[in-house]
Amino acid sequence: MAAPPVGTLEGMTTTAAASDTGTDRVDALVDRLLAEHDPANAIAFRAAQYDLGLAWVWFPLGFGGLALAPELQRRVDERIRAAGVRADALERNGFGIFLAAPTIAAHADDQLKARLLRPLFTGEELWCQLFSEPGAGSDLAGLSTRAVRDGDEWVVDGQKVWNTLAHLADFGMLVSRTDPEAPKHKGLTYFALDMRSPGVEVRPLRQITGEAEFNEVYLTDVRVPDAHRIGEVGEGWRVSLTTLMNERNAIGGGTAGGGSPRRGGAANDAVQLWRSQPEADRRAVDRDRLMQLWVQAEVGRLTNLRAAQNARAGTPGPEMSIAKLAYSELNKALYDFAMNLLGTEALAGFDYTFRRPDDLDVQGTTRGPRYAFLRVRANSIEGGTSEIMRNILGEQVLGLPGEPRLDKDLPWTEVPRS
Repeated sequence: MAAPPVGTLEGMTTTAAASDTGTDRVDALVDRLLAEHDPANAIAFRAAQYDLGLAWVWFPLGFGGLALAPELQRRVDERIRAAGVRADALERNGFGIFLAAPTIAAHADDQLKARLLRPLFTGEELWCQLFSEPGAGSDLAGLSTRAVRDGDEWVVDGQKVWNTLAHLADFGMLVSRTDPEAPKHKGLTYFALDMRSPGVEVRPLRQITGEAEFNEVYLTDVRVPDAHRIGEVGEGWRVSLTTLMNERNAIGGGTAGGGSPRRGGAANDAVQLWRSQPEADRRAVDRDRLMQLWVQAEVGRLTNLRAAQNARAGTPGPEMSIAKLAYSELNKALYDFAMNLLGTEALAGFDYTFRRPDDLDVQGTTRGPRYAFLRVRANSIEGGTSEIMRNILGEQVLGLPGEPRLDKDLPWTEVPRS
């Protein structure tokens, strides 16, 4: 099991470093977990892991955590992985593990945490993300999906798009507009949406890989209990930032989809292709380019490790926004290079048959270089486009002046929309 991104829980007080007491405590609990529970029964094993506080050790007691330093999670995961426990739940529920869980832990009330976190971690309830809309992608705060209060419920109408694995999801992270008269960043509210509710329709979006990993989700008179609200009414933008920062953390760190970056990262695919080439076809210029890409991938991997080791509990900082941008652009360059090495062979041997996958492979490395070449096109869009990431880094990290924003303080109803 890959260690989840550290430093993802707001307002949490933890020890500054992994103390001997914390290490001993974690080791004793892992010993108990492995001695008393059979990993072959995945759901029961992960339920026991949650109950022992070993799901996210930096989460509060009683909610899958031990209120310990987040870096101790790596110790837990390495020991469990060494015991032969597979990471199937991470592969199928990465959106829940890496995005929804830290958001719920940071912003939901205790009753909702108790309802959602355990089945999320066991994999009994899968999650998707319901953020982007046809008219609100990069400008998420411009979304128009509306939620109207009706007693103890909210009635939701609207459309979401690019919803990965929504066809499998039991719950969705939903951001809706609850006050159209407020400025666009102020009138939003965040909900946990039961995807089986009447009025929720999921339609596939076929991609260039042939599969429909993405979906459109239509919401018509969908009733959501107020008890499933995450955060305060009107605070949806602040809550969504926790989700977005963890998304960039997961993608930039290579953990989305349960991945665990190897030395050299995705560049190893290109290295393998290079070694498979006949000696006579190995050009010096290609070897130089391969080394440049491998070094970039390794620098990224080591930078991510350093950032993780330095992280403390709290919303992830700018390091992973940098990593997300670098990762996205590097992946495209790597698989461009891989296709050039394959030459005309790159045009054959790929199945474009329409299918709806049951897992997520953000890097595409598990399905061969031809698939990866097509899939990584999305890396520079999902989790924040490369253009938006450059704006964020320029303004929030480098302190450069921002672009003029004339609609920031206007009521949402007065903001021009296409």
